[in-house]
Amino acid sequence: MRRRLAVRGVVQGVGFRPFVYQLAVRHALTGVVGNDTAGVFIEVQGAADRVAAFAAELTARPPPLARVDAVDAADLPTVPETHFVIVASQTTAGRGSSVPADVATCADCLRELFDPADRRFRYPFINCTHCGPRFTIIRRLPYDRPATTMAGFPMCAACEREYLDPADRRFHAQPVACPACGPRVWLEAGGASVAAGDAAVREAGRVLAGGGLLAVKGIGGFHLACDAGTAAAVAKLRERKGRTDKPFAVMVPDIDAAKRIAEVGDDEAAVLTSPERPIVMVRRRDAGGVIAPGLNTVGLMLPYSPLHHLLVDRPLVMTSGNRGDEPIARDNAEARWRLADLADAFLMHDRDIHTACDDSVVRVFAGHEYPVRRSRGYAPLPVKLPRAGKAVLAVGGELKATLCVTAGDHAYLSQHVGDVESPDTLAALDRTADHLLALFGVAPEVVACDLHPGYLSAEWAARFAERRGVPLVRVQHHRAHVASLLADANWHGGPVLVACFDGTGYGTDGAVWGGEFFLADEGRIERVAHLKYVPLPGGDAAVRKPYRVALAHLWAAGIGWDSDLPSTTACGDAEQRVIRRQLERNVNCVPTSSMGRLFDAVASLAGVCQAVSYEGQAAMELEAVAGDGADPYPFGVTRAGPLVLDTAPLLAAVVADVSGRTPAPRIAARFHAAVAEMVRVVAGSLAAPAVGLTGGVFQNVTLLQLVADRLRAEGVAVLTHLQVPCNDGGLSLGQAVVAGGIR
Repeated sequence: MRRRLAVRGVVQGVGFRPFVYQLAVRHALTGVVGNDTAGVFIEVQGAADRVAAFAAELTARPPPLARVDAVDAADLPTVPETHFVIVASQTTAGRGSSVPADVATCADCLRELFDPADRRFRYPFINCTHCGPRFTIIRRLPYDRPATTMAGFPMCAACEREYLDPADRRFHAQPVACPACGPRVWLEAGGASVAAGDAAVREAGRVLAGGGLLAVKGIGGFHLACDAGTAAAVAKLRERKGRTDKPFAVMVPDIDAAKRIAEVGDDEAAVLTSPERPIVMVRRRDAGGVIAPGLNTVGLMLPYSPLHHLLVDRPLVMTSGNRGDEPIARDNAEARWRLADLADAFLMHDRDIHTACDDSVVRVFAGHEYPVRRSRGYAPLPVKLPRAGKAVLAVGGELKATLCVTAGDHAYLSQHVGDVESPDTLAALDRTADHLLALFGVAPEVVACDLHPGYLSAEWAARFAERRGVPLVRVQHHRAHVASLLADANWHGGPVLVACFDGTGYGTDGAVWGGEFFLADEGRIERVAHLKYVPLPGGDAAVRKPYRVALAHLWAAGIGWDSDLPSTTACGDAEQRVIRRQLERNVNCVPTSSMGRLFDAVASLAGVCQAVSYEGQAAMELEAVAGDGADPYPFGVTRAGPLVLDTAPLLAAVVADVSGRTPAPRIAARFHAAVAEMVRVVAGSLAAPAVGLTGGVFQNVTLLQLVADRLRAEGVAVLTHLQVPCNDGGLSLGQAVVAGGIR
């Protein structure tokens, strides 16, 4: 018999065709296998029992990096043939295949990299079927070398022999290369090339050892690197990049080095060494330091490219090669002018990066990865949706923007694009949208964006929808968070109460929401409870100065501004008079129910943080100092209509503790316990059998654990994010689900 199998999923760039070839030969079948735009097509011919065994093994034991979503089968007439072969790829119309993410260097390639007898000894671009760049070098599908940025590097005879040998692990590995035929590396300083090849890597190491700042071209863009153990180098990087307090990520040579810096358990080690190689936020061993001031965690990652393995012989700061409001630099010319006044030298190479892709960031919660930023190693792997809806392009929010494209019952999230604050980021949105739509063969029927009328991302979405002649759907910020969580968790269990806590989201009543509870069921997401509104004087200006937020919360609660409070000490008399007039006259005051702003207020009152230089700083520092096992602060509940949580009793108790010289760790612990208790009380009041937790505040795993423990003790099921971030990086998925009519 002869059977055609059309395989859909992550089946290109993961060694699937070589796997199929070897499987067919083992089962003594003839036929063909090839890539097409939609995935992999197979025609196998032989005895019926052998064809059946082949088909069963195809899905039971695919290559480690593959993900088979569906196999469509059809019988064909038999034809005369004697072999099984890999045939040329075919370009077909319609929906595109899932695209593989970039994969860290495998153990086999690492052995070759450091083997003096190997022809790829210390070659910075070593790879095989099981590792190396994928998403960042793919221009179009099907995934073949001419469709990648490796097209300009014809294989030498030795590489071609490996590429064509079914017994070789580089059989049909598209980025295969060696020193004779592949990309090359060099070092630039002072506008000139000063070393090439391995000498460039060694000289770059000397730049770092001498306290210099190095721009390193990696898999998805440039890093800015320095010696993490040299305080002066880190301070110089902070000064040049204008990054006063925000924590830096650190790349360490191996797990042993990671354990010397932080408390790395088995779960953290498993994520650090995974093929995705994200930055993992772990509890640090030292109490202070210049890498992550004010925090008790540090972001660590292991080398994931051969170039990193050659360069990283000590802990190195590896931060995104950009300024704060720009996308990561991805090509050589761009890096030269954008990073010229930041780096002392540039470690360059000539393999183009088609798609910029920053490092992913995760925490570990309950033994699994808990995404904070979903990018390299994960993008653009799909999220399976409960059913197919309209084809949607969703653009996320203003901060931590990602794009999402839906096709059938799959949602494809882009890499992290960044904060939409500059023309460069808008240009990155253009490139990302065009690339995603082309890769997956999607013509959007709807464009979705945030409800906020002033977001640049929403303006971009409106222009894009107008150009395409499709409707624009504006999705309320927190309803998008809720829909994102339910899609992420693949929830089909009936009604669920979702606590959605974050800093800022435009509400349907014009207020700034952020401390919300929604009842979600099939086809509806209804707001059922929230924090009591507090006037926020000065809007964004207040967000940058937590002491202003604290004074506003005290004023709303009817609590005087005692001159001994840390918040009033941080705020001069003249500024206090201005704030008081604003509040009394309701001038430039926006009502907010934001849990993020409540965290800011308590951080200020406890003397933990009075001014911020990056988003979420006050809340992160409050989590960092929180102790264990404290009794919760009190709060009030108004039960007429939607439940309203009154924080006035909480604030009064915080002020009493501050006045009584209660240490900040206990205040922080009592506050975290109070927020967890709020969720438990609302869940009990509404008799919720299941509760979901989403929004940027739930990046706080201390709070996440407290809430989960309280709810599970009451027999309530808990839903948390597994594939996309709880913060605004997951918004585009929720927008797509709502706008596509899926929820």
